[in-house]
Formats: sequence, C-alpha cells, structure tokens
Amino acid sequence: MPNVKMNIPEHIEMQIAQLVEQGEFVNREEAVEELLSTGMKAYKTSGPMDNDEPGFEDDGMMGHEDEYVF
Repeated sequence: MPNVKMNIPEHIEMQIAQLVEQGEFVNREEAVEELLSTGMKAYKTSGPMDNDEPGFEDDGMMGHEDEYVF
C-alpha cells in the first residue's frame, strides 16, 4: 500500500485521535484510511454539480474557508 504524507489542521488531527481513543478505530492509520475511503465513496456517488447551483466553493465550505465540517 502506498504511503501518503499530508498536513492536516490540528482540530482534524484531534478529532481523529478522539475517535481512536473512543475505540471507533484500532489506530490512527486505520482511522485515516477508513475516513478517506468513506469520503471518496460519498464524493463518487454525489455526482457532478451544476455550475448554477451553489456549492461548497460558494459558501466557503459551510461558512468555514479552509476547514472541513462533519
């Protein structure tokens, strides 16, 4: 499996650590892999957006410019 190095905001790292501590995942690597996989599946099934419809880019991702909100 390829290794990927990336920088994520501290609050996302804290959320991942909390999920591992709560027993949702065995470890950080499993959590990141599962969360990315789930996100990719959701992205693929959502289909392309029409340019006329407001999307994440229009409202700063739910009002937050550079962070993901779950």
